[in-house]
Amino acid sequence: MSNHSAKPAEAVPSTSFETLDLTGLKCPLPVLKARRQISQMAAGERLYVTADDPAAPLDFEHFCSAGGHALVETRSEGEAFTFCILIGTGSAS
Repeated sequence: MSNHSAKPAEAVPSTSFETLDLTGLKCPLPVLKARRQISQMAAGERLYVTADDPAAPLDFEHFCSAGGHALVETRSEGEAFTFCILIGTGSAS
């Protein structure tokens, strides 16, 4: 009897990602919309979020920490921020 029919989810490389453009939205909408998107994603996937709310960097840092996700990268260009979130196994939904 062999159990080699499927790889465990942990063995799947994190190449799957989604993007959200949340520019123009103010706190708490960027985090709420990101939370909704993450609830439809699997652990190991990445979500790229663009937001221009000045509070977004702190909001996303706290959101990821509290939700069991990793804030892999934060970039800023002008007044816009791009966040790369690695979806964790913790539930923030």
